[in-house]
Amino acid sequence: MNTTTHLRRRSRFRRLAALLPALAVGVALSVALPATPAAAARVDNPYVGATPYINPDWSAKAKAEPGGSAIADEPSFVWMDRIAAINGTPGARGLRAHLDTALTQGATLFQVVIYDLPGRDCAALASNGELKAEELGRYKSEYIDPIAAILADPKYASLRIATLIEPDSLPNMVTNAGSAAGATEACRRVKELGSYERGVGYALNKLGDIPNVYNYIDAGHHGWLGWDSNFDPAVDQFKKAATTEGATVDDVTGFIVNTANYSALEEPNFKVTDAVNGTTVRQSKWVDWNYYVDELSFAQALRDRLVSRGGFNSGIGMLIDTARNGWGGTARPTGPGPQTSVDAYVDAGRVDRRIHTGNWCNQQGAGVGERPQTAPEPGIDAYVWAKPPGESDGNSQPIDNDEGKGFDRMCDPTYEGNARNGNNPTGAMTDAPLAGHWFSAQFRMLLANAYPPLDGGGDPGTDTQAPSVPTGLATTGATSSSVSLSWTASTDNVGVTAYDVYRNGTLVGSTGGTTYTDSGLSATTTYQYKVRARDAARNASAQSAQVAGTTTSGGGTGTGNLKVQFKTSDTSPADNAIRMSLQLINTGSSSQSLQNVEVRYWFDDSASSYTTWCDWAQMGCANLTHSVSTNGTTTGANRYLKVNLTGGTLAAGASSGDIQLRLHRSDWSNLNEADDYSHGTASSYTDAPKIGVYSGGVLLWGTAP
Repeated sequence: MNTTTHLRRRSRFRRLAALLPALAVGVALSVALPATPAAAARVDNPYVGATPYINPDWSAKAKAEPGGSAIADEPSFVWMDRIAAINGTPGARGLRAHLDTALTQGATLFQVVIYDLPGRDCAALASNGELKAEELGRYKSEYIDPIAAILADPKYASLRIATLIEPDSLPNMVTNAGSAAGATEACRRVKELGSYERGVGYALNKLGDIPNVYNYIDAGHHGWLGWDSNFDPAVDQFKKAATTEGATVDDVTGFIVNTANYSALEEPNFKVTDAVNGTTVRQSKWVDWNYYVDELSFAQALRDRLVSRGGFNSGIGMLIDTARNGWGGTARPTGPGPQTSVDAYVDAGRVDRRIHTGNWCNQQGAGVGERPQTAPEPGIDAYVWAKPPGESDGNSQPIDNDEGKGFDRMCDPTYEGNARNGNNPTGAMTDAPLAGHWFSAQFRMLLANAYPPLDGGGDPGTDTQAPSVPTGLATTGATSSSVSLSWTASTDNVGVTAYDVYRNGTLVGSTGGTTYTDSGLSATTTYQYKVRARDAARNASAQSAQVAGTTTSGGGTGTGNLKVQFKTSDTSPADNAIRMSLQLINTGSSSQSLQNVEVRYWFDDSASSYTTWCDWAQMGCANLTHSVSTNGTTTGANRYLKVNLTGGTLAAGASSGDIQLRLHRSDWSNLNEADDYSHGTASSYTDAPKIGVYSGGVLLWGTAP
């Protein structure tokens, strides 16, 4: 790690110390970690194993509509779309009240939209905000800082908080801030000022310093950024914002696509690689040379590009807003279009029935999409409902208001369009209220057109046959905190789209494959598992036969309530440094003292002297010591990095948070880590039984070499 990165890490700790003054630098750790209630342990995917918050304000409106109870208990994001929303507005509780209600519900996941940038949504008047492009200072002090102060309250430390950072902001800088058709003076102005990059960077910085917050940046949708002329520039734009105003890529958990939009999750009847009479699908009027035709393929490709080009962490995940992209009802095609022309093939087969992919406001014919799901596909953290069904995108006629929301002709069903939607009609509904206000007619339409169909109603579709019951369910491995499962694939008349995994009768996750690892479990505990299959029409099989999975006792020969997890900070085993990230976890039912706790990372080398570094630690680098000790002639382990904690306690079930370490030979010559006893390659936190945890010289975790 170079000097600049080292200083950045030190700077990040100073910011964390300022946010949580109890964790002061330069003194022994003198307070319990974390405060009561027990902090939620940091995880790679905050949706796994979580119980999400149900917004009672939205739920009450949904239940008041005919048939609305079918979806009224689905989790959705809470929108902080103006400064007043932080403390609450008529008919909607404020942020703290929402969080308090989440605790009352027993929720462990809270989802919130951060949405009040200066000059907000420079290309769409309906979602304009209250702050001028020049008012970045107000955005920081009157909006982000109060939100950060509330989210950092120890009272909410047990909640995983997923933040959706500024919809419609950074994508506008790619498509609408230059000289291309559809660009606006407002977008050019915020680009010149840097309002969006600096605002997003500040939000990432402030919120990313809160241990239980998970930041997801809005990344538009395939019909906005899917062209090669936009795809890589978007990645560069995201990287710029994520490294501005003190933010780093480590402040980013992932990205979200299709926020408040209608793009289909998957187009089942054609692929972008199809051709008709020698003409490719990309040449059709609807696709218009885009490389993507749906949100799932776009999200997965964008994730890969964010890592390879943007330098974002390999563990980032994607969210997809599926609240209104179901496109069911009688207009939903049941198969591919005719082969008479590529346009006929695409237009008759596409499930997205919009007139143009650029249409975004209160779309006629839309339906509720996939219900929220955890880890449904590789690289996808969750399907979520970012824009709750029934909340308007914008008013169809001018309406005076004090919310800073203008009248956008894209919400006017009589408007014939502009360059951003190919000069096509808008496809918007009539009689729509202000953005964010309840739109009963829209809600009822979304219910009627839901796809997959709602239980007990909606479009029954043409497929009513359920997949076969999964067989061969078995445990394939276990650690002290996880159980791995596999099963034999089910069959279906159309095709299985996902498998739901149940632990002790409760749905804990979904996957498109036939393997699943259930994590975040307690040591030495037996859990009961079942799996069911489902298809695109939401037909579900019966649950499989039950199988038991038992977690291990804590690793190796050690006996105790502390364990260590590891992830690599360096993918090269033959450079001049050993880099690693560790975290301690209390697996017991009571608090654990950290006084005299020692972590040992064994490696093999012949140098006579070494330099060790703590680059950053959530508990503070000043609260631990580190050095290299000899370990005889043990093959693969004749040295070990010794990390000693100087005090404090760790609550039951809690994590110490990141401890980022590095060591190198004093002469900076290369090491060879490949045969080191403790060497690992995991890119996300994984139990590490070959790293030892000691207390008073007694092995608590791991197997010593």
